[in-house]
Amino acid sequence: PAMDYAGLAEAAAEKMELYRRDPGGWRGCRHTSEVSVSWRPSAEFAGNVYRGEGVVPASPRDVWECIKPVAGGPRTKWDQNVKDFEVVETISDTVSVCRTTTPSAFMRIISPREFVDVVLMKQYEDGTMLSAATNVEHPLCPPQPNFVRGFNYPCGCFCVPLPGEPHRTQLLSFFQTDLGGYLPQTVVDSFFPASIAGFYSNLTKAVKALEV
Repeated sequence: PAMDYAGLAEAAAEKMELYRRDPGGWRGCRHTSEVSVSWRPSAEFAGNVYRGEGVVPASPRDVWECIKPVAGGPRTKWDQNVKDFEVVETISDTVSVCRTTTPSAFMRIISPREFVDVVLMKQYEDGTMLSAATNVEHPLCPPQPNFVRGFNYPCGCFCVPLPGEPHRTQLLSFFQTDLGGYLPQTVVDSFFPASIAGFYSNLTKAVKALEV
């Protein structure tokens, strides 16, 4: 039976809205000048869901420009965890099935990964933009040799305008990823907070470069 990609994408977006509204149970694990990272056990799989919250010194439009999940977008240039990003199938103007590959990480303990997700982009009335995703299967994306297939459970980023501060954007992100393969839990638990801190730091540099 064909996968209901649009329905899965919509459900991932609803999960993001629930996470955003649910402040309970998060435990802080990493704090930098750019982001506070917290976690709690995932309800989706036997791992954790991580939440990053920070303010990026740029307009929501510029932040969105840097993070939006589109083929040929800037993200492969600035995000050290994205090596390649391709759109496998466009479902509608706001929903697409995408394949992302990641380079080896954590001193090569984590080998290259590939992820196949359905991605939804959504704009709210207050100007907030959301990109939400969750893992799917797609006939054009059988597992590739040289990559471990990982799975993103509902995850996403909200770019939230700050009233009266047009050049600052609250970025709230949720990551819950099963990296697949046989990684020690300690590696996984140290990788994600460091990776999210790197994401905010590299994004901050990328938006500054846009303004030049």
